[in-house]
Parts: sequence; structure tokens; C-alpha cells
Amino acid sequence: MKKALITGVTGMVGSHMCDFLIKKTNWQIYGICRWRSNPENVSHLIADKKQKVKFLYADLNDFSSILKVLKMIKPDYIFHLAAQSFPKTSFDIPLDTLNTNIIGTANLLECIKMLGLKKTWIQICSSSEVFGRVPKDKLPINEECNFHPASPYAISKIGTDLIGRFYAQAYKINTITTRMFTHTGPRRGDVFAESSFAKQIAMIEAKKIKPIIKVGNLKSLRTYGDVRDAVKAYYMSLTKKPIRGEYYNIGGNYTCTVGDMLKELLSISKIKKYKIQKDKSRLRPIDADLQVPDVSKFSNHTKWKPEILFRKTMTDLLNYWRKKVKQSNFLSLR
Repeated sequence: MKKALITGVTGMVGSHMCDFLIKKTNWQIYGICRWRSNPENVSHLIADKKQKVKFLYADLNDFSSILKVLKMIKPDYIFHLAAQSFPKTSFDIPLDTLNTNIIGTANLLECIKMLGLKKTWIQICSSSEVFGRVPKDKLPINEECNFHPASPYAISKIGTDLIGRFYAQAYKINTITTRMFTHTGPRRGDVFAESSFAKQIAMIEAKKIKPIIKVGNLKSLRTYGDVRDAVKAYYMSLTKKPIRGEYYNIGGNYTCTVGDMLKELLSISKIKKYKIQKDKSRLRPIDADLQVPDVSKFSNHTKWKPEILFRKTMTDLLNYWRKKVKQSNFLSLR
């Protein structure tokens, strides 16, 4: 039986990766989580009596814990999704972001090298944020576009990206680097614009807050994808004739401004009267505001294409927050 290891298993993407692999494969799935990780996104997997996912404690910043897990499992596939993944937050905690995303990735790959796991395939999760502020004449963004990072998070993901490719070239480690553009859906953290909007709308519908929606930069142009399409792409990157050291841009096919995305959510909502209010705390010092991908390289190689419509993604995200807001223990800081 094949074995897969997911780092960052308790995150939005990690939890959906588990759901996909359970449905798609008969692999034994392992998930790494830190002792302080919030298990909410994987609560349905923890409660599963069949224990289709085995959870293990480890931390990317603790080399010995990663080494112990890899030595025990010897996985066939690794989906490296763990990261400090919030661009806005990275301005407040730049050192933690750089350490977790760059050194943490190096720790993982160094352990693989030390253990001689030559047959293990590793998906390295980079980000479209590495491209940062892209001029209009470079759209859509292909893999050879120059890096111009606009946040400590973006800088950390450049490190992740380069380290992943370096270990492939220097040590013949089977890495595939993926640069996923904006992807969202149920379980999306409320530090991201679309999830924050959906949460606020759900709270307004439930009459928990006044009908005022706080926003940041509404002019940023983004191509949206669904997290469930994203995890399928990650799976295919390692299973569809993978090429060691390759790197791919991956993303959805619906492009609009953040403002238009908000209008889409509002068109699905039950509220009719509301006020839009600019909140300076939601603005980044620098914004990567033209995030439109060229995914032809990956699509041509794997035949992957996004399948979930933008409206369904937004509807499912809003329904996710509606359900959470109804919970008696629901708390909100944002």
C-alpha cells in the first residue's frame, strides 16, 4: 500500500487534501500537526472510526521531530503544505514567516536526503505571491516571469521555491514545485479577503453585527480557483508522469477584482441593505494586485483543468460561515 504524508494537515488545503486522497486512493494517509494546531478542519477525520488518516505530532522548525516521522513512515508521496501562509500577517511576524517557510522546508528536504528516500515524490507548495507586483504587459503570468515579492510571505515562498528546486538539481530529490494562485472555499481562514467578507455577511444575516462590511483593497485583480480543484492538481503533479525538479503555475479560470468578488458574495446573501467601509488595518503596505496565471504548462502536462464554478465556490464558502456563525460557541475577532 502506498503511503502519503501531508504537512500542514489541519489547514484548509491540508484537510481538503485528506478528503481527496480518501476518496481517490487506497493509500495510507499520515498528517503532521503541531501540538497547538487547531483540529477543527480535520474534526470529521478524527471522529472517523476507520481512522483513514493517522495524525502525528511534529514541527517543521524541530528537525529531530521531522526526521523521526520520516524515518518511521518512509512515505511514497509528501504533500508539503505547512507554512505561515498569511501575507498580511507576515508583515507583523516576518522572522517567524521566514523561518517556518524557508528553514522549515530545508529541514524537511534535508531529512529526506539524510534518510536516502530516493523514491519519495515531494510536492513543494510555493505561491503565486512570489511574482508580486507584475506589470500588465506580463499578464497572464507564466513560470518564467521575474520574482518581485511584495511581502515577507512572498520572500519566504521564493526561498521555499528555490530550495525545492535546488534539492532536485543538487541531490536528485524528487521535488515538484507548485505555484498556486488564489484558491478558496470552505475552511478558508478569515484573514483572507473573500473569507472575511463571507464571515461578515453571515454575521450580518444572523444579526450579530451591524450591516457594515469592512474592506481593504477592492481594486486588486485576482484569478480565483477552488481549493478542491487545487488539491486535485497537487495530486496530479506527483502522479501524472512527474518530472523531477519541474515547477508549475496553477490556478483557477475566473478573473475579477476583489470588489467584484464581494459583489458576487452579496448577490448570494440574504442582506439587501449594507454599507461598505474602508478599514486601513486590512491594507498591506505593498499589494500584489495583478495575479492572473498562465497554467498552460501544467495543464498540457497533466490534462488538469479547474472544474468548480466560481459561484459555487463563493456559495459554499458563505454556507460554511453561516454554519459556523450558528454555533453557540462562535467567537469573532475580525
